[in-house]
Amino acid sequence: MEGNGSMGLQPTESVGDGPLIPRPERTPGALRAACAVVAPQLLAAYDQAKDQALAEAVEYGSLKPVHAYLEHWAALIEIERHPEAARAYHRAGYLAHVATAPDEAREHLATAGGVYRDAAKAVHAK
Repeated sequence: MEGNGSMGLQPTESVGDGPLIPRPERTPGALRAACAVVAPQLLAAYDQAKDQALAEAVEYGSLKPVHAYLEHWAALIEIERHPEAARAYHRAGYLAHVATAPDEAREHLATAGGVYRDAAKAVHAK
């Protein structure tokens, strides 16, 4: 891929209030390449999810697991492309995890869920 050498954006760089990288196509290769830039710490989970989706597709004779994996990872990459959304999503997830009261955990999970839903809507609207 031309133009993506070592001078490209690093995961922590921001471009104003805009996304770090263009929205990738919803293909395994494009999503993985985007993940490597905006969330390299998630690459192992990405590969595991892809392998699981392919295994389930073969097992069940259906492409539904592959479509679900692509939709889920497109939404996660959409979150990670936007530094403010990623911060809000990860902060809410962390606070839900360390919450001492169920209501507090639910509140933070609702926040994370809202960020995820917005990202999923954005990738479907493209």
